[in-house]
Amino acid sequence: VQLQASGGGLVQAGGSLRLSCAASGGIFSGYLMAWFRQTPGKEREFVGVIRWSGENTYYADSVKGRFTISKDNANNTGYLQMNSLKPEDTAVYHCAVRWGVATTSVLSMYSQPGRYTYWGQGTQVTVSS
Repeated sequence: VQLQASGGGLVQAGGSLRLSCAASGGIFSGYLMAWFRQTPGKEREFVGVIRWSGENTYYADSVKGRFTISKDNANNTGYLQMNSLKPEDTAVYHCAVRWGVATTSVLSMYSQPGRYTYWGQGTQVTVSS
């Protein structure tokens, strides 16, 4: 699986952006797609995750209520809709995929970067105050 993230840019505080993550090679039932973000000198931070079969999602507290993850199964593309953006949301955003997850598994268990196998190259999001 190869992942291509896009959609980043410069936006004012309070604005919105939608990131996309296109997967080549196919994503199937049993896969998870997650979003992480990273700023210089800091560890990669979990943003949220979606189960590829069904609509289950799980978000970090810092983005809950502002960010929404969705997907287009037919086009193997995931999305991160970011609303009410804050300067502290400025980061490089990465999408990641993991396979082999049981449908009964708890998504909160998959908030660590090490649990993901495939990563996109990242897209820069800058929020100005």
